[in-house]
Amino acid sequence: MITHIYNGMPARELGSEGWRKPWSGTNGGNCVEALKLSDGRVAIRQSTDPDGPALIYTMHEMETFISGAKRGEADFLFA
Repeated sequence: MITHIYNGMPARELGSEGWRKPWSGTNGGNCVEALKLSDGRVAIRQSTDPDGPALIYTMHEMETFISGAKRGEADFLFA
């Protein structure tokens, strides 16, 4: 059992089960993976580096990001 989940922790410490690729496209599966944690937070890791750091976000942070992206607020990343 994980006693302390923190931003930047090694993703391998969160286990290998339950990671999903919600944003995978035509890039051969190289993308971000997400894991919903038992306390409602979300862990994000790079699929090509599953042992690398996990970024931990609250559900509110994820909802805000996804809603903003849907409204086009992240389109500047593609310009």
